[in-house]
Amino acid sequence: MAIQKVVIVGVLGLAIAVGGIRSHAQTPADNTTVDEIRNKLLRLPYYGVFDFLAFSYSKGTVTLSGYAAHGTLKGDAERAVKQVARVDQVVNNVEELPVSLNDEDLRWKTYYAIYSDPFLARYAPGGGMLWGHRHRVRNSQFGSAGRFPGLYPTGNYPISIIVKNGRITLMGVVDSETDKTMAGLKGKGVPGAFAVDNELTVERSK
Repeated sequence: MAIQKVVIVGVLGLAIAVGGIRSHAQTPADNTTVDEIRNKLLRLPYYGVFDFLAFSYSKGTVTLSGYAAHGTLKGDAERAVKQVARVDQVVNNVEELPVSLNDEDLRWKTYYAIYSDPFLARYAPGGGMLWGHRHRVRNSQFGSAGRFPGLYPTGNYPISIIVKNGRITLMGVVDSETDKTMAGLKGKGVPGAFAVDNELTVERSK
């Protein structure tokens, strides 16, 4: 439990901040609102490595999507977004992941397999250049864009680990195809996983 608390507290240092494919159609006020919504989500105290949120904003309406492993995250996200000026309505489509001891075990095994690996250690909290660095990739370039069409994926960890019914999905942004491949291999090496979907986005070529 103590380790989990440390991980949760650490998530606030790193974000994946993604620009939308329709950003050219937004007004400056819309862009400001989007930034405020993103910041609210990134500052949620229980938004961790095992969750992933995405959102859209249009004419006062925010649509939330993604996955929540923590029991209160879905409601916390909605309440936080409602505090943003120019937000009149929130449609909350965040999926709450089922409570499962097997899935929880897979989450932590995958976390340690990826973030404890020397090759990927710089992505971990305090691991190096990426800690505190904000990634900015277009929605159309994001590996999970098919899951969140037209939405802004917004994550605290470079590699988010989503586990549902024994299936692992990796989401986020890494620096190279090699890093993406390595993270996928580490995930596939976790015993007990039924499948691993590697939806990581490569931000730039090495």
